Amino acid sequence: MPLDMILTNGAKKFSARWALVFEHQRVKYGQLNTMVNQFAGALLMLGVKKNDRIAILLHNSHEFVVSYFAALRLGAIAVPINTMLSSKEINFILQDSSPALLITSSDFKDKLPEISFAPAQTVLTDVKDEVGYLLWQQILKRDSDKEYPSAAQDEDVAVIIYTSGTTGNPKGVMLTHKNLVSNIVSSLAAVKLTEKDRVILFLPMFHSFTATVCLLAPLYAGARIIVLKSPKPFDKVIKAIMLQRVSIFVAIPPVYNILSRLKLPWGFHFINPIRLCLSGAAPLATEVLKRFENAFNLPLLEGYGLTEASPVVSLNPLNLRQPGSVGIPISGVEVRVVDDNGQDVPQGGVGELIVRGENVMKGYYHQPEATSEAIRDGWLFTGDMARIDNKGYIYIVDRKKDMIIVHGLNVYPREIEDVLYDYEKIAEAAVVGQEEKNREEIIVAVIVLKAEENGEKTTVEEIRGFCQKRLAAYKLPRIIEFWESLPKNATGKILKREIKRLRMVGREEI
Repeated sequence: MPLDMILTNGAKKFSARWALVFEHQRVKYGQLNTMVNQFAGALLMLGVKKNDRIAILLHNSHEFVVSYFAALRLGAIAVPINTMLSSKEINFILQDSSPALLITSSDFKDKLPEISFAPAQTVLTDVKDEVGYLLWQQILKRDSDKEYPSAAQDEDVAVIIYTSGTTGNPKGVMLTHKNLVSNIVSSLAAVKLTEKDRVILFLPMFHSFTATVCLLAPLYAGARIIVLKSPKPFDKVIKAIMLQRVSIFVAIPPVYNILSRLKLPWGFHFINPIRLCLSGAAPLATEVLKRFENAFNLPLLEGYGLTEASPVVSLNPLNLRQPGSVGIPISGVEVRVVDDNGQDVPQGGVGELIVRGENVMKGYYHQPEATSEAIRDGWLFTGDMARIDNKGYIYIVDRKKDMIIVHGLNVYPREIEDVLYDYEKIAEAAVVGQEEKNREEIIVAVIVLKAEENGEKTTVEEIRGFCQKRLAAYKLPRIIEFWESLPKNATGKILKREIKRLRMVGREEI
């Protein structure tokens, strides 16, 4: 079915149930569907038609959800934009996607003069008086009795999500209604999420992981979504969990790293309503997983996915999870591990993980060559190195492009990072390769110490000695650096390409 039918069906089944609970606002399923119809009518009056792109530059808000679904209802394509991007990066996405409208708010007012997009095609959601712009309240169609049938078909593109990529400009991932709905259904079956659950959403809605796992899947199930504009300060998240009785907690590895060391309010363990924690969007260090589960006495299930797969590929089963693994493929998804020639490697061997299923993207927006490189014979080549054990559990070894070759031997940074995370004084770590003049690579470890530590108390020799007991000699970092922080993207994923760049231009930029 078309993706926007989630709300149409939700309004029929759960009309009086709360769909979205914001910090100062609540919206029921019936109300949310009405709001989507109202804004769909407004978009029609502005001339929006099927296959038009609608760019959405908003923080977590009900306007984001309404804009997203209103675009889909008209058969248009939602283009969520990373709110952390610079004006230059936003301009690239706008120029590449050529949207009919940009929907944004006063949060980005300082960037608007630098964005090359006509004010007359820009909708401001929270401004009552602004000359030259379209204002949400003024254009909103109030015909609440009008039900707009979905204009989309299963194979139509629903969203274009721009991925950061490792080099060059981002690529627009085209996900169809069928891609997303199939992934939602399979994800729900894996997590066993129901209308009785309450899911907290504090990760940014523009991200594919958040959109599918924290927004679309719960709405499909009729669950309640507790929405926070941001996770800062984190006390606000803990408070929301307690007051709103959150049962499903979804976060990224850096959040679990913080939580595993957090001093919780007295009595939290006695009244904690959470039944399940999920981690995705970036690799989770085994040490962080163990530390979190020991501190909270809650199951933490790690999964794996990528935007091009809508995004969920695998998840650890609740009662049969394997720490260090990203689980088994969800229903409807096939995986293989292949060598550079596309041939299956022996069981347990390391190769590139490839994925096939209805969740695999249609392609990259007007980039046929990049699409052909990524999808071959129906299989999506992920660029992630992995191995699969005899029970079908997937273990992500590293990014293919992050692999370091030392004296002809393959070294996977994640193996070294897992060792570094075992060291009690280290808060965060990233391992990258550095090419020398002789074209050989050496291993560099960039480390952030815990707040109570500093470079005087923890030395390079101390950390190197710790690693020597756990790693082969050729895997030992030749260079170890202490940084105050590591560059990350919006979901907290450490950006290794940025680490390499900063090391090349000098530490003064950090």
